[in-house]
Amino acid sequence: MIELKLLSDILYKCDLQEIEGSTDIFVGQITMDSRQVEAGSMFIAIPGLNVDGHQFIPKALESGAVAVLCRELPEKRSPGVTFIRVADTAVAMGIVAANFYGNPSEKMNIVGVTGTNGKTTIATLLHGLFQSLGEKSGLISTISNKIGEQLSLSAYTTPDAIALNELFAKMVTEGCTHCFMEVSSHALHQKRVEGVNFKGAVFTNITHDHLDYHKTFSEYLKVKKKFFDALGKDAFALVNNDDKNGRVMLQNTLATQYSYALKSSADYKGKVLENLLSGLVMQIDNKDVWCKLTGEFNASNIMAVYSSARLLGAESDPVLQAISTLEPVEGRFDYFISSHHVTGIVDYAHTPDALENVLTTIKRLRKGTEQLITVVGCGGNRDAEKRPEMASIAASFSEKVVFTSDNPRNEDPQSIIDDMKAGLDPVKKKKVLEIINRKEAIKTAAALASEGDIVLVAGKGHEKYQEIEGVKIPFDDKLILKEALG
Repeated sequence: MIELKLLSDILYKCDLQEIEGSTDIFVGQITMDSRQVEAGSMFIAIPGLNVDGHQFIPKALESGAVAVLCRELPEKRSPGVTFIRVADTAVAMGIVAANFYGNPSEKMNIVGVTGTNGKTTIATLLHGLFQSLGEKSGLISTISNKIGEQLSLSAYTTPDAIALNELFAKMVTEGCTHCFMEVSSHALHQKRVEGVNFKGAVFTNITHDHLDYHKTFSEYLKVKKKFFDALGKDAFALVNNDDKNGRVMLQNTLATQYSYALKSSADYKGKVLENLLSGLVMQIDNKDVWCKLTGEFNASNIMAVYSSARLLGAESDPVLQAISTLEPVEGRFDYFISSHHVTGIVDYAHTPDALENVLTTIKRLRKGTEQLITVVGCGGNRDAEKRPEMASIAASFSEKVVFTSDNPRNEDPQSIIDDMKAGLDPVKKKKVLEIINRKEAIKTAAALASEGDIVLVAGKGHEKYQEIEGVKIPFDDKLILKEALG
């Protein structure tokens, strides 16, 4: 049964510029998709990147909308419909959505994780940790959304404000006390987390990514910083002190400031004692702990998890015990050893920094006699500047490299590979094979491997599809690599 909400109540705290019609009416649904409008709906007209929602107001009215939230009032306005003009519909939508669903973010401890790398791992591990501590928790991530252990696949890293608050409301109804979520730069720029009451925010790092969208690194940095600027005084702001931009995030925040690090001074300090393919031995709070994740970059992620848990009130010993049981996240340094003793690794690394982190970890684990064969591509219709850099990094660390398609989307895969090759000197070019078909590229890398060798397939990680010319085709790197390695 749909619960009707009074329009005046769901407009509470909105910066209202003009209202035409009555706010003493009931609304049964809010949506920014005119195709979902039904009798009793409020339609929110959002100016998008490619399409302006204002042009769908007539369709929304035909479908029975009783209220329209917009930035510009339409020339033709239907009698009996309430039109609300606001300065920024994206901001207003966050507030309206929170009010409509009963402000669920105020009824849980919500922690947002932002940064170029590590968001999925940290949010997922925090969810698993608090579940193991007996605190029913929600998860919103690139891989999946969870309410307790109830799983649903994720369409976006951070959902839009309406979907987000609906999900929060379900978590509250199901008894969740915490929610851990990724907060992407796109979501921050598009104001998808407006109206969310965050208990804490975590900054992992910031490196070259998404410059097709943000245009400059400075703008990318500013967008991340806005997340911390918006925190309340009762929240915590936790940053990675090993990244110089961590302090930048804290410059204007009202939240209580904390830091974690492996190499720098910090409130929460960790140290890697052993780094093995099977996991890490770390020292945290002067106590040794074993965890199943591999690599220094994951040691940093573990420190973010530990610090966040402590700031949420958990005791040190139970947290460390829980950390030792946490499983690696799917598609993040996801490895196996074949029957022919070849190590296969699948990783989501799709930025220069992430790729170098994975390859540096492999380098430190190598005995020196094996060869490393890397399969890598770059996404189409995305930041082209990182392509030559990623190619150079892959060739620097590997004996052989296979350049292939990632998600080419609407771009010519060969032109993407040509962009990658521009980053190679003559010596590095000799290591490279070009195979556009990703499945054939993975099979070729496997065929080149001998006993003891390592095959890394980078870029897509957990993804179960390949996007080509607007169509998502089923594709699983790990499954294909396992089959290829026998």
